[in-house]
Amino acid sequence: MSATEARTYTILLYSDDAAIRDRMRLAIGRRPASDVRVNFVEAATHDEVIRLVNDTDLDLLLLDAEAWPAGGMGIARQLRDEVSDCPTICVVIARAADRWLAAWSRADAVLLHPLDPVETAETVADLLRRRAGALSSGR
Repeated sequence: MSATEARTYTILLYSDDAAIRDRMRLAIGRRPASDVRVNFVEAATHDEVIRLVNDTDLDLLLLDAEAWPAGGMGIARQLRDEVSDCPTICVVIARAADRWLAAWSRADAVLLHPLDPVETAETVADLLRRRAGALSSGR
């Protein structure tokens, strides 16, 4: 892939709050790195997340831990337990003290509300590159 060529990935944004999903999208941007472009799909409920994971080729799930009634950490844990080829997962928490819960959820990464655009874009790009590398090596 040349320096000007970017790979396109699909990210699922999950929150029961449309404003939070908008903030997630804005913090990531359409091109979080020169070699990474993204398309977004959204889910506002647990059932939508499960349907999209089953029916869509997703590269990354960005899950709001504060969503109600189903929080992103519980969904992350469920997907890790039930989906054999689970997409990469990043949870967004409201309190730094909840990092231990995020570890319990078996998420690949954790971000903290309010989302810092530089940190969010870097984290997302890194997660997507790692997933692409693991998939191309057959893991």
